[in-house]
Amino acid sequence: MTLDADLARIRAHRNKLHRYQRLLRTKLSELERQFIQRRLAEEQNSLATVAGGTLPILMSLPQECQAAASLAEEP
Repeated sequence: MTLDADLARIRAHRNKLHRYQRLLRTKLSELERQFIQRRLAEEQNSLATVAGGTLPILMSLPQECQAAASLAEEP
């Protein structure tokens, strides 16, 4: 997969995580709560898998590039 596709998958997993977390703050039956908690755990694992394969590439930039990127972020 391409980096763009991986980043899109990361965003999709993150969005699902936010949705499940919002649902857990609502009034749910015990069965619904258990289902949402299980889906939340599955999404967290999926996100970790995708991010683990994608982000090491980003984290392995030479230190000069990392320093330039941090300087560019400063106001």
